[in-house]
Amino acid sequence: MSTSPYWNPKTETLPREQLRALQLAKLRRVAEWAQARSPFYRRKFAGAGFEPEQLRSWADIERIPFLTREEWMESQATHPPYGELPVAGAEAAIRLHTTSGTSGKQPLRALDSRKDWAWAAEMWSYALWGAGVRPHDIGYVAFGYGSFIGFWGLHNGLEKLGALTIPGGAQTTTTRVKQIVDFGVTVVASTPTYALRMAQEAEVLGLDLKDSPVRVVILSGEPTPRATRDLIEAQWGAKVHDTAGMTEISTIFMFEPEDQPGGCHIIEDHFIEQVVDPDTGSELPYGEAGERVTTSFGRSMIPLLRYRTKDLVVKMPHTAASNGRTWDLYEGGIIGRVDDMKLVRGTNVYPRAIEGIVRQFGEVDEFQVEITREGIRDEISLHVETVEGFVDSRWDVLAAALQTELADAHEGLRFHVRRRTAGELPRFELKARRLTDLRPVD
Repeated sequence: MSTSPYWNPKTETLPREQLRALQLAKLRRVAEWAQARSPFYRRKFAGAGFEPEQLRSWADIERIPFLTREEWMESQATHPPYGELPVAGAEAAIRLHTTSGTSGKQPLRALDSRKDWAWAAEMWSYALWGAGVRPHDIGYVAFGYGSFIGFWGLHNGLEKLGALTIPGGAQTTTTRVKQIVDFGVTVVASTPTYALRMAQEAEVLGLDLKDSPVRVVILSGEPTPRATRDLIEAQWGAKVHDTAGMTEISTIFMFEPEDQPGGCHIIEDHFIEQVVDPDTGSELPYGEAGERVTTSFGRSMIPLLRYRTKDLVVKMPHTAASNGRTWDLYEGGIIGRVDDMKLVRGTNVYPRAIEGIVRQFGEVDEFQVEITREGIRDEISLHVETVEGFVDSRWDVLAAALQTELADAHEGLRFHVRRRTAGELPRFELKARRLTDLRPVD
């Protein structure tokens, strides 16, 4: 068995000049493929006056028009059920998956060929191998296996590595936790929210996950603030590794390797990732937060060129890490969503920032944020469930501390902190929705 820390040593350590040349060659090829076979791209390229042969230098990528989710959805609505982005019909596909439905009125529908699914597993193999997962491991996928693409690709990636793979679909949290312990699982995959939920359930069952063989927890599906990561590592006694993917590309585009460099490496031999100003569309330099724009080289059924994801990221050069990879990183992974930001009495409020504060308080079991309008004034409330065994007389102290920390991080904005009874707030297996905006639409 290879002792290399890299799944693909050649491309993961490719000098930047050679990497850029590889990306440009792949970009030309996918642009030509899209123009030749996708009615949507033919019209879009013609409307922008773009021809793939114009891609002669790195700067020429700006000639390619942006693609938005709204355009994709409109294409689906006008030409149901799959729209005109695919280069072939359903007869050429072996799988259909959808987005989670957490944004947009209807989920996107995505077709994949056998070749596409092999590629998706290869991308997950970069992440799994980079996190130290090996063929001798036992992987547990704590995921419902529905039409949402979720961890389907990770399952295939575990099998590709040769690891024993246990699908944890269609089961209660109690059953999943018991199986993880009983089967001697060493690698667990879930969303950050569900990793916390399983740890809570283990405590109820009297099981100490820190004494289990689990040594790696692979997270995906949600932003993971530092405080949340630290809590999961403490609860599981395992190293946490962040990843992120999208149904729109069928797999992941970044992963956090074993040395945990404070960010996630972009899989740059298969993607071009840009960070742009959400308002102007202009590309931003390293270190500035902006909207992530992705171009994928691997999905043959649905080419994706300069897709505006609405993910909020900060790109850092590869030199920020010391593991030998020449791929750039997203510092802290996905920070949040450009469209997640809420304006409350002139203050920008991001769900991830709130979670990063709340998770520092071990007394908090679950929480929800609610924004309302009282007369002409916007109000924001934090609803909290405390952990089992919490002493009621400590509530006022906890509420005051939460209120102070949240206000300090939000320009003095006052959060109303309210206690809820155990089990009153919702729990999540997939993407958590912890912020509700109940203000009327003006």
